[in-house]
Amino acid sequence: MPQSPVRRHLLKLCTALGTTMVLSTLCAGTAQAQAATKIRFQLDWRFEGPSALFLLGEQKGYYKAEKLDVAIDAGNGSGNVVNRVASGTYDMGFADLASVMEFYGNNPDAKNRPVAVMMVYNNTPAAVLALKKSGIKAPKDLAGKKLGAPVFDAGRRAFPIFAKANGLQAGAFNWQAMDPTLRETMLARGDLDVITGFSFTSILNLNARGVKDEDIVVLSYPQYGVKLYGNAIIASEQFLKSNPEAVKAFLRAFAKSAKDVIARPEDGVKAVKARDGIIDEKLEVRRLKIALDSVVKSPDAKAEGFGRVSKPRLSLMASQVADAFGTKGRINPDALWTDAYLPSAAELDVLR
Repeated sequence: MPQSPVRRHLLKLCTALGTTMVLSTLCAGTAQAQAATKIRFQLDWRFEGPSALFLLGEQKGYYKAEKLDVAIDAGNGSGNVVNRVASGTYDMGFADLASVMEFYGNNPDAKNRPVAVMMVYNNTPAAVLALKKSGIKAPKDLAGKKLGAPVFDAGRRAFPIFAKANGLQAGAFNWQAMDPTLRETMLARGDLDVITGFSFTSILNLNARGVKDEDIVVLSYPQYGVKLYGNAIIASEQFLKSNPEAVKAFLRAFAKSAKDVIARPEDGVKAVKARDGIIDEKLEVRRLKIALDSVVKSPDAKAEGFGRVSKPRLSLMASQVADAFGTKGRINPDALWTDAYLPSAAELDVLR
């Protein structure tokens, strides 16, 4: 049956409208996908308990809810994180603040320096560790002992600050270097008297080698007068300039993730397990709890506020790092730290 001119017109109109609606839907979906800002993020170390602070938020979709497409990779040391953020390989990362300061002291003219935007480990986890049978009870007992740590270990590099704070001559010690995987093994079997390392890493590693807690001596740097900051979230200058709102969104999502992890560490470790199926959940929950208690929820963190720093303390650290690390120039703390991207006080209220 032949169609009337009116019917043909209506069919054409409906077809056109249908096509437009399909295109509109497709375009809207594409626009939404394009709205998600990509962030390449590197941790300081492999996937262990403390990385739950970041990974739980990934699992729960907190970054995605902020319109972020975040890729979180494991790392192999803070120094590498700093260099990779500076080079643009990663947009953001998690690194020891002393490593950030060292970069500034040695690269004053770098074009894309990393900037610390949120403090996470308000106190350094660095510690001197020994076995009780060594007779070491205090810093003064370290004289004449065999010390060892990887050359890039934060505790080893900051040892001159620890030594000065406790009346020791840093230059009088001879260090033995090794791969990180051998550090605790060498202490356990007596090849070394003393090691430096992050407390929550070395204690658990010694446990795994058959050493009981009661047989380990831990001289934590903060306990013995070294008030260095630990790990902070960093971002490259270029990324901060081009994506300031994305950085703010990331920090909001992270604060929410951290709050959940502090409330339920076991859930946080399950998120780590999802990224590395071979981890020992029970061990990593303990590692995470030690980290939370010692460096995230420390008295200093509660006094200064989660995510924040004390400017006088930051300035003192910059001076100490420049001296201990022998940087080419002095370090300007105002250049490497900003709180301009931090979430609101209510969103940073996570230390409960």
